[in-house]
Amino acid sequence: MALLVPLSASCALAVESLKVGYVNTQRLFRDAPAAVRAAKKIEQEFSKRDQDLQRLAKQVQALQETLEKNGLTMVESERRAKEKDLGELSREFQRKQREFREDLNLRQNEENAAIIEKANKAIKQLAESEKYDLIVQDVVWVSPRLDITDKVVKALSDSKDAK
Repeated sequence: MALLVPLSASCALAVESLKVGYVNTQRLFRDAPAAVRAAKKIEQEFSKRDQDLQRLAKQVQALQETLEKNGLTMVESERRAKEKDLGELSREFQRKQREFREDLNLRQNEENAAIIEKANKAIKQLAESEKYDLIVQDVVWVSPRLDITDKVVKALSDSKDAK
């Protein structure tokens, strides 16, 4: 028992001298200047396609409403033609919407990878300059006193890569 007391005391001292930091990745994606620029860039890249999709959705909706409203009074051949048009337009909309989502996700993933790369460099520099023993990301819970996300965001803002 006498041997355990000094051992536990030395372990406690070692843990107390350990400098740990935490980085909230979601905040980096939201607050870092590169992330803000990337979001605006992606929004600009995809805005025309998004507007085209919205127009197509309105066409599908208008055609569907026309069929619902006037379908019973239409001539059989006209109603079938409209139903066929609605089916084709719906499939085209769904295809374009799926392609849009896939392309958007791909671009977001590309930009996020670039942001993570820059953030990891900033985190490594911060760890070396402020003598951190461990910096973690994406944990279930962390004490706010360990959160160094603001320092990383600031480092990303100050870096020459920020522009």
